[in-house]
Amino acid sequence: MNQGFHPKVQQVQAALHAGGVDVTVRQIDESTPTAAAAADFLGCDVGAIANSLVFMADDEPILVLTSGAHRVDTAHLAARIGAAKVRRASAEQVASATGQVIGGVAPVGHPTPVRTYLDVALLEYDELWAAAGIPASLFPISYADLLKVTGATEVEVD
Repeated sequence: MNQGFHPKVQQVQAALHAGGVDVTVRQIDESTPTAAAAADFLGCDVGAIANSLVFMADDEPILVLTSGAHRVDTAHLAARIGAAKVRRASAEQVASATGQVIGGVAPVGHPTPVRTYLDVALLEYDELWAAAGIPASLFPISYADLLKVTGATEVEVD
């Protein structure tokens, strides 16, 4: 791993390899904090961006890996996962749960495991892209590898 990489990016790379996923994270020269920005940078469909979004399910943080082309219907998601209420986490809750900042949250590399859900709409794409711990980082991954490395529960989010 490039020693010049940000420590958060190195943590994500290590977590991917520890989970048996052989992909290489990329630290880039520009921030891509939104799915649209990442898709523009990569030249791919915005739906192929696997957004890592943190929500509070009742009082527990959860991570939802969703297609950049989708908006999470929180009422629908709550019903699907058996929560009374799901709401977006605050910036402080995101940082506390993942150790990462909004716009750079990765599917892995968190200080403690976060219950994770994977949007089945991402199955449409052979190659997905996700943030790697900071807004100026990305990595390619297949749906199957993303499911494997996160231990996520598959769900429809909208």
